[in-house]
Amino acid sequence: MSCCVLVKGKTMAKRTGHYSGIGGQAVLEGVMMKNGEKYAVAVRKPDGGIEVELENYQGVAHTSVFRKIPFVRGIFNFADSLILGTKCLNYSAGFYEEEDAKETAADKALNKVSGGNGEKILTVLVTIFSVVLAVGIFILLPYFITSFFREYIRSEALMAIIEGVLRIAIFLLYVIAIASMKDIKRLYMYHGAEHKCINCVERGKPLTVRNVMRSSRLHKRCGTSFLFFVMFVSIVLFFFIRVQNPALRVLLRILLIPVVAGISYELIRLAGRSNSLPVRILSAPGMLIQRLTTKEPTKDMVEVAIASVEAVFDWKKYLKDEFAYVVDSPVLNEEEETAPADTQEKE
Repeated sequence: MSCCVLVKGKTMAKRTGHYSGIGGQAVLEGVMMKNGEKYAVAVRKPDGGIEVELENYQGVAHTSVFRKIPFVRGIFNFADSLILGTKCLNYSAGFYEEEDAKETAADKALNKVSGGNGEKILTVLVTIFSVVLAVGIFILLPYFITSFFREYIRSEALMAIIEGVLRIAIFLLYVIAIASMKDIKRLYMYHGAEHKCINCVERGKPLTVRNVMRSSRLHKRCGTSFLFFVMFVSIVLFFFIRVQNPALRVLLRILLIPVVAGISYELIRLAGRSNSLPVRILSAPGMLIQRLTTKEPTKDMVEVAIASVEAVFDWKKYLKDEFAYVVDSPVLNEEEETAPADTQEKE
């Protein structure tokens, strides 16, 4: 039994990247993958087995016409990613909670008040808190630090540039600081496994552990790149929007967050669909930061990521439709086993 790529009896070896539409995120000892309204969370359990949960998530205001409008749809997609991401992280953490952990009085009270929806409410509250904390650290903190220089620097343009540089510096320091934590390092390894799976199929390769391990751990549609675009777009917007009242300056920065998210989403969406030189240049800083937020995974981590992909995505049909690959079996022949590794990281 072997896997072969056939088109009219001839072996093909296309390597051009195609957009697959799947995306995901790393969770505690696992990976979440989403395709359309379907998402799956695969987790390596303490006993070594892989648990896969498959569900639907329609998203915030999924029937709204605004979800199809450019620069507006990004706001809804950003909210969805936060809500679903928090939910999946909580689900994966449940496998590693202490067995003797009991429901607290606060848990009982919340479930009673919410009619048994305590977990959903807690997810929303955690998401809101995360957004508020992020706004405080990455939007407001750079502004307040920069304000100390206001009496020495009269140029508003220079002040805006200093604020932007501080914003990026704080973001990079945050990424570097958490990357040194042991648990976060494993999360980043699963992050790498997630990217490698997507790169594997989008480069026209059968989704096997060997092919995934040889694929790039960097991807232009990564959330890390999205966050860099948020920083970049905020610098540009805040540079051109100037008011004298300090309170109004703070308020405008907060009110413009949905605008920043909407523009950043369109940029990351473009990056995932184009490989032109301008797009590659625009994506380069985010790809560079991904070297901090992704690590090379182990084979058992890749197995978890593959299980998550296969729960929501028919990669064999995708390879047939996009690359004219016909996969007869999951076992690769000798030629494909020795195929050159993906070189995307070097681009």
